[in-house]
Amino acid sequence: LNHQFGSVPKPEEDGAANEPEEVTIWGVPLLEDDRSDVVLLKFLRARDFKVKDSLTMLKNTVKWRRDFKIDELVDEDLVDDLDKVVFMHGHDREGHPVCYNVYGEFQNKELYNKTFSDEEKRKHFLRTRIQFLERSIRKLDFSSGGVSTIFQINDMKNSPGLGKKELRSATKQAVQLLQDNYPEFVFKQAFINVPWWYLVFYTVIGPFMTPRSKSKLVFAGPSRSAETLFKYISPEQVPVQYGGLSVDPCDCNPDFSLDDPASEVIVKPGTKQTVEIIIYEKCEIVWEIRVIGWEVSYKAEFVPEEKDAYTVVVQKPRKMKPADEPVLTQSFKVNELGKVLLTVDNPTSKKKKLVYRFNVKPL
Repeated sequence: LNHQFGSVPKPEEDGAANEPEEVTIWGVPLLEDDRSDVVLLKFLRARDFKVKDSLTMLKNTVKWRRDFKIDELVDEDLVDDLDKVVFMHGHDREGHPVCYNVYGEFQNKELYNKTFSDEEKRKHFLRTRIQFLERSIRKLDFSSGGVSTIFQINDMKNSPGLGKKELRSATKQAVQLLQDNYPEFVFKQAFINVPWWYLVFYTVIGPFMTPRSKSKLVFAGPSRSAETLFKYISPEQVPVQYGGLSVDPCDCNPDFSLDDPASEVIVKPGTKQTVEIIIYEKCEIVWEIRVIGWEVSYKAEFVPEEKDAYTVVVQKPRKMKPADEPVLTQSFKVNELGKVLLTVDNPTSKKKKLVYRFNVKPL
């Protein structure tokens, strides 16, 4: 493709002969740059490695980017009130950045009308989404072996559905632009909190999709959304509202960050599960713990290494309800060797997912 594409002539100015110009896509020059192989491979894959079709797609994309003035758009200061609708947060287990699309936010009538009520607002919506995507893509690694795709999560909870014609029209236009000009940028497309009507819709269109497209799709209803996300994203990278331990950067827990790994434990129905944390020095230990959906009893205690020493109750047995704080954070100052025991008692008939992490601060 690189050989056949060559360079694109500049538009004529004052009758002067066209001169070739360097073409850059997503910050990557298509000529004389090692990263261009990764870019061009995306177009080849999008057209099943049919070179002629891939070349046509590439040329159309270059023209569209020029007409849409993408390079200027990236640096433009646009007013965007959709930071809760679309946002990047963390990485999956393979290092792909994760993008969340929260359609339920459009149940807010004021936000909906502000975004879709007329053609000018819908055009602005499209420009802000393209700008967000462009800025996200430019943070990817287009080197050979690097991460050059994004993990997309679509939260369907309280989604307005297909009945909102303005949203449907804007979404259709955005999807078409993505298909035509942003090939092979989605690593996985996960749909969570999926209502029954969406599964019916997918059942209808599923047979018309290519095997490659279908392989990228993941669906999960409300009861299995957190468990499904954990298959691909570790709990410390998943936002609290989706079952993980990660809080909003603006409301961050100073004791933990995305770099502090979490552990996962299955608590079988009608059983107790105890997490044991060995203490090797005088310290303050702080931990976070949550059970998806709770409906369990939880207690914490410190057991000294000395045989005659007394066990210290850190947290009396407490019945945790679904409405309780999603993540429980506790700390304990330890002046002797021993172990901290975190015990979860699951009286329900369903298995529970326990996630936790801890940090030790020397005294």
